Amino acid sequence: MPASPIDAAEVANVSELLMTESHLGGVPLLFRGKVRDIYDLGDRLLLVATDRISAFDVVLPTPIPDKGVVLTQLSAFWFGKTRSIIANHLIGVAVREYPEQVREAVDELAGRSMLVWKTRRIDVECVVRGYLAGSAWAEYRRSGTVCGQELPPGLAWNARLPNPIFTPATKAASGHDENISVERMADVVGSELTQKIIEVSLALYRFAHDYARSRGLILADTKLEFGILDDRLILIDELLTPDSSRYWDLELYEPGREQPSFDKQYVRDWLDASGWNRKPPAPVLPPDVVERTSQKYRDAYRRIVGTSLPGSAP
Repeated sequence: MPASPIDAAEVANVSELLMTESHLGGVPLLFRGKVRDIYDLGDRLLLVATDRISAFDVVLPTPIPDKGVVLTQLSAFWFGKTRSIIANHLIGVAVREYPEQVREAVDELAGRSMLVWKTRRIDVECVVRGYLAGSAWAEYRRSGTVCGQELPPGLAWNARLPNPIFTPATKAASGHDENISVERMADVVGSELTQKIIEVSLALYRFAHDYARSRGLILADTKLEFGILDDRLILIDELLTPDSSRYWDLELYEPGREQPSFDKQYVRDWLDASGWNRKPPAPVLPPDVVERTSQKYRDAYRRIVGTSLPGSAP
């Protein structure tokens, strides 16, 4: 069943609201993650994307305006676009259609929440890489491989790979996720399910990469999550957002150097330049870094969807 869109009345003032934590009285809070607050509604979950931002596995003290709305609305957009490839957990994003116990919290939930089916989560991060960036570049420089997969010699930093590759990682409760081999993933979840996940992940990446390219963006890599519902493999969590994906500007792309991106890399760069040791507590972000980061998230939405973020200035 297609997810219902939010309406203008629900999100008219959403850009004026800044949320670091959600509070839904009487509704069980299942988990408060780095960005999302997850509430238990029986066979369903309510995912609330706050404006928190993390870097180097530490939640920063400074929220980013509109970030939670961008993550939610982009996920809903991509879930709708990819239903022909694989089913997903999204039920809806319109608060007026939520269960009665949370419907009155429209000011808190509008634009930044998703009602989803509860699934049995597969505890493997499913990463597809089309370009030699991030930890993949670091491993390639050391050994000529990425997650144990051999790549052609002589590739440049951020170069496009001959073909997209699937590189799983373990899900860590705290700290960095660890890249693993496909063989180790098969030991964890089974060979048949692993092969199915690989096929679907590559299909999703190729579809999204081609779509993003038509919008002037390069989807360098993305992280996907899957679950099991009624014995079926489905897509869960967020999808193809600036938090789970690396987007670059197509016109400015040039292998061998840093790429202008539409994610929180700007924040990471500022934190590194500040001399922070990457351990809590993190420093407060200055206003210009906050505004520029917020603009990057809004720009990603506008580029991909083709319109400005609902309730936000262009």
